[in-house]
Amino acid sequence: MRRPLVAGNWKMHGTRASVAELIRGLRQLALPVGVEIAVIPPALYVTQVVTGLEGKAIGVGAQNCAVEPMQGALTGEIAASQLADSGCAYVLVGHSERRQILGESEAMLSRKFAAAQACGLIPILCIGETLAQREAGKTLEVVQRQLGSVIEQLGVGAFARAVVAYEPVWAIGTGLTASPEQAQEVHASIRAQLRTESADVARGVRILYGGSVKAANAAELFAMPDIDGGLIGGASLNADEFGAICRAAGS
Repeated sequence: MRRPLVAGNWKMHGTRASVAELIRGLRQLALPVGVEIAVIPPALYVTQVVTGLEGKAIGVGAQNCAVEPMQGALTGEIAASQLADSGCAYVLVGHSERRQILGESEAMLSRKFAAAQACGLIPILCIGETLAQREAGKTLEVVQRQLGSVIEQLGVGAFARAVVAYEPVWAIGTGLTASPEQAQEVHASIRAQLRTESADVARGVRILYGGSVKAANAAELFAMPDIDGGLIGGASLNADEFGAICRAAGS
């Protein structure tokens, strides 16, 4: 049985004051048993969040890591080893904003994925199609290519210690959401692709849905057989809303 995971990606939001307020709200939440929960703040606030959530069953992740796992001469980057040292358990790899706006290539993402795992972090690989690609009927082709790139470089066994997040680009921060059936179709395809390489890996890997998930639609999405939780954007900046989504994953 796969344990649901709900992870809140705070993106480029937060000040020391607002992060402290959000931590207070998170500490007051009644969290469901049987659901793994994590928050992913900007790197500047990782230490504040790790310290602030001490003793609460909420993990902390990072939004990015360098292609090199260890410290070195790479100005402005943060090594996976440094993230692990700071208390992170997870790291996002391949979020569409980094693919599209910052031009991160498939080869670069595979290196980041490997760097994260080399330092004991669990990579959350983000994959998904644009609106134009969906309208052209290329959703499954795009998602399979993005997933396949990492499998080709690192082998399917790497996904025994990783999470996949399907995020249709057209649904991120737009208020649009894939229907539960649309999301399930893609999640089932992802699992089937992994199954062609390893039934055990496919059975165990958690596949999250991300794209304007809210308390109002979370339960319906999480009821789908291949949706194992969510990667939550804007709604994770409100502790009560985030808590409601976490409880939906446990129902």
